[in-house]
Amino acid sequence: MTLNILLVDDNLTFLASVKHLLTLQPHTRIVAEAHNGAQALALAQQHQPDLVLLDIVMPGMSGLEVAKTLQTWPNPPKVLFLTLHDNDSYRSAAKALGALGLVGKANFVSELLPIITQLSQDCPEDAS
Repeated sequence: MTLNILLVDDNLTFLASVKHLLTLQPHTRIVAEAHNGAQALALAQQHQPDLVLLDIVMPGMSGLEVAKTLQTWPNPPKVLFLTLHDNDSYRSAAKALGALGLVGKANFVSELLPIITQLSQDCPEDAS
C-alpha cells in the first residue's frame, strides 16, 4: 500500500525538506519532482501519482492552474497544496478545485504527516 507522490515547488530548499520528511515515512514513494507548473503536468501524466503536493505561487503557471488542469483528467490524482500564502482566499480556491486542502509551509511537518498517513492507509494494495 504505497502512496505515490509528485512534489511540485519552485523553492528547491523547501522541496528537499519535504522530500526528506516523506522518505522517512513508510508506504510513501516520491515518483518525481517538478519546479514549475508545466513540468508538473508533464510528470503527472508520465508517472500517474496518487497525490500531488503542489505549491500555489510559482513562476509561469500557478499551482491553482495546475490543479484545475489535473481535475479535467480521467482519474485525476489527489491534490494537496503547500504554500507560504496560507489565507482564506487560497483555502477557498483549493476547496473549489476539489483539493484535499492547504497546508501552510510554516506548519508542514505537523500538518502534512497525519494527512500522508491517512492517505497511505487508504491506498489500494500494490499490484507487484
